[in-house]
Amino acid sequence: MTLKTFLEVVEIRTKVASVFPFAVGVLFSIAFFHEIHWLNTILFFIGMLIFDLATTAINNYMDYEKAHSEVYKYEENIIGRKNLSPVLIRNMILAMILFVLVIGIILTMNTGWLLFLMGFVCCFIGVFYTFGPIPLSRMPLGEIFSGFTMGLGIFAMVVYVNTFSSKVYDLTIDFSTGQFQLAGNLWAVSAIILASLPLVFTIANIMLANNLRDLDRDIENHRYTLVFYIGRPAGTVLFQLLMYACYFVLLMGLLSGIYEWPILVAFLTLPKIHGNLQRFKKTLPQPVSFSYSIKNMVLFNASYVLGLLLTVIVQLF
Repeated sequence: MTLKTFLEVVEIRTKVASVFPFAVGVLFSIAFFHEIHWLNTILFFIGMLIFDLATTAINNYMDYEKAHSEVYKYEENIIGRKNLSPVLIRNMILAMILFVLVIGIILTMNTGWLLFLMGFVCCFIGVFYTFGPIPLSRMPLGEIFSGFTMGLGIFAMVVYVNTFSSKVYDLTIDFSTGQFQLAGNLWAVSAIILASLPLVFTIANIMLANNLRDLDRDIENHRYTLVFYIGRPAGTVLFQLLMYACYFVLLMGLLSGIYEWPILVAFLTLPKIHGNLQRFKKTLPQPVSFSYSIKNMVLFNASYVLGLLLTVIVQLF
């Protein structure tokens, strides 16, 4: 397998969806908690990226194995189109997951058991999102699981590996007595959840846009997603509401003191994103429609990152 083919199997172009929760998590740790641990941050980034590559490979592998459409299986899916060995793809996936497990163990030793627990839950959802007899992606739960696993899960873990010494939230286990204790600061955890919501919404919207576009093909391949149950018109409205809700969250965070005034730079993207939402609606279900969800996710989250970066800079002076 060539490097180019490998990058197609893992769909490297889509990895920006996991990079933004990571970047926002790092900057939020600095801006809100005033803490950063670079070694843990770098290790987490490597593990996060490799696992993201693995889950995408699992997605393509399972779509190939479960495809009912011969056209999709041998002309559209990368494994069939490139005549790749399914066994090779499976072994590649297992190797990546094993590598991530090693990094997870190192980070758990550096921080605490709560990272292991959060990582296990996120990895479990990531693997069974497309693997197993009833994958989560083939149910009306894909948007929820993808949004919260990547938007909240990655973000919360990044914050944890940078703030573990402050016990913002932590899990202690005494194996000799079997006792465990989960503790944390309610207001800090609430701030983390609120700050993650724009990430949750924009990532969920990528899956929603994909399902809105592929509704007919998904039905043909027995994939009954959320759009199958609520229909394209309601799904389109939900897509728009989730995007506008991102700005509402920033406003609420600013008023409650979670953000500082530089976060307002994100509101400069509203006219462009509004236009993209209108173009998305007009082009459905054409393939080009999906590009607007990517553009909105990148545009909004880039401005979110910029707002937090400016906050950090302002705090230095």
